[in-house]
Amino acid sequence: MTTKPVAAQPDGAVAGSIKRFPEYPPRDDMQNILYIHRPSHVTALSRHFGSPDTTIVLGEMPLGWDSEQGSGVLIPDLMVVFDVDVHAAIAQGGYAINERGKPPDFVLEVASRSTARNDETNKRETYAAYGVLEYWRFDPNGLFYSARLAGDRLIDGTYHPIPIAETSEDILRGFSEALTLYVCWERGQLRWYDPSSESYILTHAEEADGRVVEREARLAAERERDEERAARLAAEERIRQLEAEREQ
Repeated sequence: MTTKPVAAQPDGAVAGSIKRFPEYPPRDDMQNILYIHRPSHVTALSRHFGSPDTTIVLGEMPLGWDSEQGSGVLIPDLMVVFDVDVHAAIAQGGYAINERGKPPDFVLEVASRSTARNDETNKRETYAAYGVLEYWRFDPNGLFYSARLAGDRLIDGTYHPIPIAETSEDILRGFSEALTLYVCWERGQLRWYDPSSESYILTHAEEADGRVVEREARLAAERERDEERAARLAAEERIRQLEAEREQ
């Protein structure tokens, strides 16, 4: 089945705008900072997809039909769009669907007490109306959404749930066709698994942890070699002493 193009613009949308989006105040909770930006998921996904001139991977970018619409502008925690003019969107200060020529391919929201109900109801309907191909929800602690991990794919203008597998009590994952990656909830953390390479996409923090582990392993190996060398030298010295005593 194929996705259905968005049929109509919401009230207040003005076609053909070239003006910038207005400034929007930052959100008053830290969920997106803690679970998107601090682990550097934007950088990790940008590096994975490449094509920085034609692939948008950003959070907190206003999304609407155009920059002048009076209502209905959303600000996703994470948005991915392929095959668009990244520089034009950044210059405009937001993603205008009718000016970029297509809706986003992927949107993810992180649960918070103040936004959870809206994320699962009104915002979901608006993303569907905008033609967003996939809409995902991630709840780190399982407190606010109806599920810790959920995703929808747009088919014929309607969102249909994406199957979520629970591989263990601490691991959930669902496959994003838009990203060709598994979106993972693992012990309350957001992760991405690439089935083509059979490996996770590492964030800076995970790479740093790996480097620390590698360094500690290298130092441990060096200490073991030093200890073995010292023991060998001590044994050789003891043998020389015994031989000298026999000669005497």
